[in-house]
Amino acid sequence: MPILDIILLLVAVAAAVISGIVFYKIGYNDRKKKAEAQIGSAEQEAERIVEEAKKNADSLKKEKIIETKDEIYKARQEAEREIKERRSEVSRQERRVQQKEETLDKKLDSLDRKNELVQQKLAQADEKLEEAEKVRMGQIEMLERISQFTVDQAKEYLLKQLEDDLTHEKAVRIMNYEQQIKEECEAKARQYISLAIARCAADQVSESAVSVVPLPNDEMKGRIIGREGRNIRALEQLTGVDLIIDDTPETITLSCFDPVRREVARIALERLIQDGRIHPTRIEEMVDKARREVEQVIKQEGERAVLEANIHGLNHELVKLIGRLHYRTSYRQNVLNHSIEVAHLAGMMASELGVDPTLARRAGLLHDIGKALSHEIEGSHVQIGVDVCKKYKESPDIIHAIEAHHGDVECHSVIAALVQAADAISAARPAARSENFENYIKRLEKLEEICSSFEGVEKSFAIQAGREVRILVVPEKVNDEQMVIVAREISQKIEQEMDYPGQIKVNLIRETRAVDFAK
Repeated sequence: MPILDIILLLVAVAAAVISGIVFYKIGYNDRKKKAEAQIGSAEQEAERIVEEAKKNADSLKKEKIIETKDEIYKARQEAEREIKERRSEVSRQERRVQQKEETLDKKLDSLDRKNELVQQKLAQADEKLEEAEKVRMGQIEMLERISQFTVDQAKEYLLKQLEDDLTHEKAVRIMNYEQQIKEECEAKARQYISLAIARCAADQVSESAVSVVPLPNDEMKGRIIGREGRNIRALEQLTGVDLIIDDTPETITLSCFDPVRREVARIALERLIQDGRIHPTRIEEMVDKARREVEQVIKQEGERAVLEANIHGLNHELVKLIGRLHYRTSYRQNVLNHSIEVAHLAGMMASELGVDPTLARRAGLLHDIGKALSHEIEGSHVQIGVDVCKKYKESPDIIHAIEAHHGDVECHSVIAALVQAADAISAARPAARSENFENYIKRLEKLEEICSSFEGVEKSFAIQAGREVRILVVPEKVNDEQMVIVAREISQKIEQEMDYPGQIKVNLIRETRAVDFAK
């Protein structure tokens, strides 16, 4: 680039800068002047606002002062008015108090006058009381002279007379009430008992001490007797039953006081007759089967009785004992049927009286449970039944009913009284019991008990209606020479401890067996 151009460029740039500076100076002065003018006007405006504010404040101050003075004046007037009202109220109260004081003064004066009158009357009354006391004492002295009693004696005499009268009247009323209650109770009891008897009309069949087994022909009698009587002897020894084979055609009679033994013998004999093979070994097998069958019947009869009496939750051992009552008799009355009947009667009467009928039926069914074990355990059937029910956790009410049903202890519950009444009702039915039969059974049981008490005796059976006792001895303990001595001792003990008609034959049997097996 040529130098001239450069110089021209620099000159142009310098001129531009100088012109910018000049313009800036001129604008700055103008702005300064404007600003100073605005500041001056603002100061004037501020002074004006301040003046106006002072004027407004003075006017507001005056207004507030005037308002405050007005309020003070009004409050003063209100206070003065309230003070006047209170003064007037106080004056009214003072007048009322003064009036009350005057009234009280008048009343006090009146009371004083009345008090004086009362005192005068009291004095007059005291005088009259003294006169009355003198008169009373005079009358008492006169009565004492007439009656020859002192006051204390007269009081005692009158009280005694009154006490005697009251005692007599009380006794008469008590007797009347007792008689009335007794008549009502007897009428109610007869009504309930008759209703229960009418609803439980059970049949009564006397048990017999013999069973009859029919035979297909008379030749069967010889087979039952066997060679030299070995079959009949084996059957009698195994069952303890007396087989009576007489001239009655096609019939054999089984005689035994124990119904279980008689039933076992009957079943075994019927099975032997059906089978046709009659010999000692077969007899043993049939007797064992018959015993198992009787045990099954006992179980079924117990379950039937429990179901018929509608009793639940009974221990299974108690059910078995109840079933054993099927083969027990009491005065020729079947004990199981008797127990079921007692359960029904007690339950019906309990329903009429509003007592738990289920508990009454349970107690009635179990009341003679001890008779199922009376052959095995010493003691009365009542105590045996109580012990058995305690063992199987029966309730105290049931145990008490069993304990009290024969009057051994006093009845303490309604259930016990109902069971006692139901037992008497069942036993009192026509032809229900026979006392002679029961005594006969007890005599035979006592006979067997005496024989079994000797050492070496395995089994003992009373047969021929108690005219003979058949005793099986253990061969290892009693030899042939000792049998005569044992028989004599048993006979002497029977003579000492028992009462019986005629004589009793003591028959000891000692049998030795040898068994072996061919392999």
